[in-house]
Amino acid sequence: MSVISIDAIQAAIANARGSLAAGGARIRAAYEVHPATTAVLRGRAHLVDEAVLHLWRICGIPADAALVAVGGYGRGELFPHSDVDLLVLLPSEPDSALQASLSTLIGALWDVGLEIGQSVRTIEECLAAADQDITVQTNLLEARLLAGNRTLFDRFANEYRERLDVRAFFKAKQLEQENRYARFNDTPYALEPNCKESPGGMRDLQMLGWIARAAGLGRNWRDLARRRLITGAEATDLRSIERFLQHVRIRLHYLAGRAEDRLLFDHQEKLARAFGVEATAGKRASEVFMQRYYVNAKKITQTNTILLQNYGAEIFPNRGGPAIVINERFQAVRELLDMRTEDTFENHPSALLECFLLLQQRSELKGMTARTLRALWLNRKRINASFRADPKNQALFLELLQQRRGIVHEFRRMNQYGILSGYLPPWRRIVGQMQHDLFHVYTVDQHIMMVLRNVRRFTMGEHAHEYPLMTRLILGFERAWLLYIAALYHDVAKGRGGDHSKLGMVEAREFCETHNLSQKDADLVVWLVEHHLTMSHVAQKEDTSDPEVIRRFADTVGEERRLVALYLLTHADIRGTSPKVWNGWKGKLLEDLFFATQKLLRGATPQQALGLDDRQENARALLRYYGLRPGMEDAFWKQLDAVYFMRHSAEEIAWHSRMLYFRPDADEPVVKARVPEENQGVQVMVFTRDQKDLFVRLTGFFGRLGFSILDAKVHTTRHGYALDSFVLQDPGNDLHYRDMITLIEHDLAERLTKPAAPDRPATGRLSRQVKHFPITPQISIQPDDSGKHHILSLVAADRPGLLFSVAEVLAQHEIRLYTAKIATLGERVEDTFLVSGQALSIDSRVLQIERELLERLQL
Repeated sequence: MSVISIDAIQAAIANARGSLAAGGARIRAAYEVHPATTAVLRGRAHLVDEAVLHLWRICGIPADAALVAVGGYGRGELFPHSDVDLLVLLPSEPDSALQASLSTLIGALWDVGLEIGQSVRTIEECLAAADQDITVQTNLLEARLLAGNRTLFDRFANEYRERLDVRAFFKAKQLEQENRYARFNDTPYALEPNCKESPGGMRDLQMLGWIARAAGLGRNWRDLARRRLITGAEATDLRSIERFLQHVRIRLHYLAGRAEDRLLFDHQEKLARAFGVEATAGKRASEVFMQRYYVNAKKITQTNTILLQNYGAEIFPNRGGPAIVINERFQAVRELLDMRTEDTFENHPSALLECFLLLQQRSELKGMTARTLRALWLNRKRINASFRADPKNQALFLELLQQRRGIVHEFRRMNQYGILSGYLPPWRRIVGQMQHDLFHVYTVDQHIMMVLRNVRRFTMGEHAHEYPLMTRLILGFERAWLLYIAALYHDVAKGRGGDHSKLGMVEAREFCETHNLSQKDADLVVWLVEHHLTMSHVAQKEDTSDPEVIRRFADTVGEERRLVALYLLTHADIRGTSPKVWNGWKGKLLEDLFFATQKLLRGATPQQALGLDDRQENARALLRYYGLRPGMEDAFWKQLDAVYFMRHSAEEIAWHSRMLYFRPDADEPVVKARVPEENQGVQVMVFTRDQKDLFVRLTGFFGRLGFSILDAKVHTTRHGYALDSFVLQDPGNDLHYRDMITLIEHDLAERLTKPAAPDRPATGRLSRQVKHFPITPQISIQPDDSGKHHILSLVAADRPGLLFSVAEVLAQHEIRLYTAKIATLGERVEDTFLVSGQALSIDSRVLQIERELLERLQL
């Protein structure tokens, strides 16, 4: 082995770096003039080949070793910033000199600027790794010799092929895809999808290619068409879609200047321009472009399903017995539903719905055969006005909603193959429609599917541990399938302009009348669509400790059946927006409103509904449980009025009492913190003599620590003490809440004992979503119905220190705050404050306060 010259290595690195940069610039310039994906992918791979081979030679690797490209690089395709996967194949274990040379080679490749994924193995080690890891096995499938020992490489390739178990490979890739889909919630319709890994992305196409190559079925789409695994038209479509995704990924890499596969909001408008997509009267260019992306993703998932079935028939030719006749239209073939004749849907249009019903009713069926799926898609347009008006089809559709199993699976499949948008005309306008409200993370149609899934889960025993109250309520709800109709229609009018709840109720009414639902059932569905946002609004934005608020909400609901239905739909709706939007605190707000309203509807007075007496008795029971003798809490409770007991739960009252019963006149501030049982953030109690700017100081302190305030209850006792409660959460979920308790208790108490200016929260960067979809701040200050207080409502983009800015303005105008309802919906906050103060009785002062708040909320 020759001695490696450091100077030679450095010169080679500089030369390779320059060649890669210059070559990459030429490829990009040519692409901008004439966008051709092959020129970029193969051109980039060729550039990297030259750099790698040059350094291989300079590093003096022995001739008996082989340098092998694997993965996408082995295929001879590299995106502008893709990783470069290399295998150094050795005839035996390397000695120390070879290890040093290989280390120099790998370091040089990194110094050149390549993102290297490398492995150094013997043939035996390669095969053992492939047996253990399907990813390794897949990468080796496309191995390409770059340099070195051809005999060693050929031996490896032959042994790899002999050892490859095609059936095990097929099953492993199917399982891998299922796991990958699960990571993306089984939908390609996220608002910021990953064009490589998401369902309907490039990985789906690559997987189809890998299985075909492993099974010897072909190396491209034309080969598969020749074997009649797909049609010629499907082969043409797949090549066109593949080029589209390649263009998307190339553009993303160029826009980001790095390996980026997510279609982030930051890039969508630029991608639209690059693809020549223009805005329409009702949609941004990015929305038009993304709908094009979703259409292609849908085609990929459809073809993926069809091809996997056809692959399975080729790889497992003897699996399954003869066809089992189900009825004159359908049969079961290898656990799949199959149409008995090619013209089934032409001669029996109702079969377009019947096939989904059979899948629901026959648990042994795992799906549909490829030819049935293909025919389903091709015949989808047979669902027209006369089809929808046919009583037989109407009955079939309602039957689909009333089955014991398969509702979500089959409605998703109906959406996937265009059947749902054919049968429900309003649905056509929301397929692939984006939502720019910064808390939904799915397109409108997929959000509705998530809500349908959530309602369905309430009925399923395996999810009862997650939603015990929901399960109990829905199992006692007569004709629970009506909630599925409400779920399908609750957002169906999104994107039309105007109030989508009002527009949606018109569509829901038409559906109910067309399908001959009883007046009672139709009224429930229509009412749910109209009011599907009402309960979340009241729970999160109004003072639910106010008996009048509960009474008004109860008047809106009118009866307990509507209340239960609305509670179930609201819970499912919030959970269906985004995994980040739901938390235990929101669940508690909804639950408290539900139970208070239920009591009122059952004849209780508003005070009884809020459970003032019950709360006190329950709090006393808890105090006895913790060892406090009867009457120990009396001195402390004498300083608290009815409003306090209505605003706090029995458990909170007991906690406050345990901490304060022996010091109701404490000279020093008392600060206590704890982590609630559901581990949703930190709950903090502050008890101190009331002081000027106290709320400003508290919000400043919490903001400096990086917390968001989910809820604030501000109370002043009869003897002039502030008793304030907060629920805090770390927006980034980086903090260990229990570790923060001592810090909060010690530092906040110390700050409150010393007169000092409030802490000012650190200013943080705006999220990229807010940058691209800015929110115009809104402020409203209106007197409440009693005339004693005012309600301050604000809508703004979330940012660190927002609540501090609001508190500071209120303090400057001597506005007293009683409660704060903090509703954070993704990047959007909708906060409501109950306030009072002399300034609020003067119109000019109110306008001044609103103006100052708007100035603070401007980004």
